[in-house]
Amino acid sequence: MTFVIGADCVDVLDRACVEECPIDCIFIGDRMAYIQPDECIDCGACEPVCPVEAIHYEDDIPSGQEQFVDENARFFHEPLPGRTVALGQPGGATGVGVLGVDTVYVRDYQR
Repeated sequence: MTFVIGADCVDVLDRACVEECPIDCIFIGDRMAYIQPDECIDCGACEPVCPVEAIHYEDDIPSGQEQFVDENARFFHEPLPGRTVALGQPGGATGVGVLGVDTVYVRDYQR
């Protein structure tokens, strides 16, 4: 099990979670942040600092937001729009910087 970021992060991007993550596994897209599921150590440090309570264990994602579990994984395991290769496990978000792109689902997500 890992933590995932849900719908409440879309268009907020507070980044308190990024600063709190001890292993640097929270990446910034265009409209929201994503947790690298293979790098997350389930420490939970990110969850209490999120001002909009968008971070959840994947099994505890709020009803109606189940697609965000898949989108967090898709962000890393499939090529993003405009890219030919998947991001994979880059070993930290700081070196990658803001990616400025989201999965198609998040890009088109309507609140």
